[in-house]
Amino acid sequence: MRATTIARSVAAALLLLAAASSCSADKILEVDVPDIIAPGAVTTPAGAEALRVGAFRQLNVATGGVETVEASSAFFDSMWLLSGLLADEFRSGDTFIERDETDRRAISESNALVEGGYRALQRARVDAALAELALAKYDPDAPVWKRAQMLFTQGYVETLLAEYFCSGVPIGDVDLSGPTRSSPSLTTEQALERAVAHFDAALALLADDDAAESDVARNAAAVGKGRALLGLARYADAAAAVADVPTEFAFGLETSATPINNAVWEFNLNERRYTVGDADGGNGLDFFSANDPRLPRCEGGDDVCTAAGAPDASVFDNSVAGVLPFYVQLVYPAKDAPFTLVNGVEARLIEAEAQLQAGGAGFLGTLNDLRATVGLGALADPGSAAARADLLFRERAFWLFATGHRLGDLRRLVRQYGRSADSVFPVGAFIKGGEYGDDVNFPISQAERNNPQFQGCLNRDA
Repeated sequence: MRATTIARSVAAALLLLAAASSCSADKILEVDVPDIIAPGAVTTPAGAEALRVGAFRQLNVATGGVETVEASSAFFDSMWLLSGLLADEFRSGDTFIERDETDRRAISESNALVEGGYRALQRARVDAALAELALAKYDPDAPVWKRAQMLFTQGYVETLLAEYFCSGVPIGDVDLSGPTRSSPSLTTEQALERAVAHFDAALALLADDDAAESDVARNAAAVGKGRALLGLARYADAAAAVADVPTEFAFGLETSATPINNAVWEFNLNERRYTVGDADGGNGLDFFSANDPRLPRCEGGDDVCTAAGAPDASVFDNSVAGVLPFYVQLVYPAKDAPFTLVNGVEARLIEAEAQLQAGGAGFLGTLNDLRATVGLGALADPGSAAARADLLFRERAFWLFATGHRLGDLRRLVRQYGRSADSVFPVGAFIKGGEYGDDVNFPISQAERNNPQFQGCLNRDA
């Protein structure tokens, strides 16, 4: 679902809702809030559709989008950006302590930006659950792909919650009255299994439907399931899940000039608060200096950056100007640049990892077929199991840059490939003083301690 289409659908749905009641003299002084849907208003097909559209909008700002200052008083970074900052995709070029402590791998429970991103993810999950239930009850004749989209959204968000946050994230159930009070802390594995169940539910709904929209939803759910299964170390099952997804497939969301900008463009190219990582903390990949065609980039102030709208030569924080370079990604070169949630390239990368795990040389062929599509030369077998894993995860890093995958991959290197955290995450002296910490995931937001079912982080080490 594209954001421009979503905006039109919201407007149409709200107009339908408004038309349901006629104007009268005793209501003329009542104030309507057009972007708030009252509980009673969702008990119609139009209301259910408005919930579906709203869930996609919330998913947008929880992943690759950001509400503009004019559109929201709750201005926060997307979890895609923050996860890349905790990993090695980005560095903090900002003065905000919340970004610095994330970059430094020493994150407090009270980090306001992380709390905002966490809330956005949970809201997207709850909104999608409510929309799916409302569609089933109030619009049973709606195309099945609409419900499947909402099941996909729930599984996708649950996968991100599992990949980004410590083991112990609470994921409660929902009914049409709203979230239930039962929100137990789930381990990383339990959260991923819950995601798989939602992807399977979407696929079951779509089993006998041949609409074009259903094909898109089917492929999206298949790739989402494959990603969650990788996190469970079920490599063969992951490959089987994505086997029928075409390489050219892509499903994503769009942004706009207002009210939602592309978050990576906003905080990197536009505001200079993030800079692209390059050998961050010694262990980080050479995202900038590799000059890889999958990651177009420029350095702030050069001719390319100036033409792209980034004429400043330094990051926002003057205290590290001249020490921390202002590196700009051009994957998302404009405020309205769309972004991809899942695609066929990720499907092939999932298959390559399954081939690597099976011990065959086929993984190199899969990787090289992908590389040929962008004019890159063939890779040679590096000769050892560890070096092959390094090669695979490097390929994943460049293909999936700034799409919210890198933190989950680094954690999988620790959890599933036996690496020490200090061999894959940034370490050593931090550029703004002190040393890197030892965080490999985000703590659950302090606000969650109001939940009586929350048991705290069960594991901060993997």
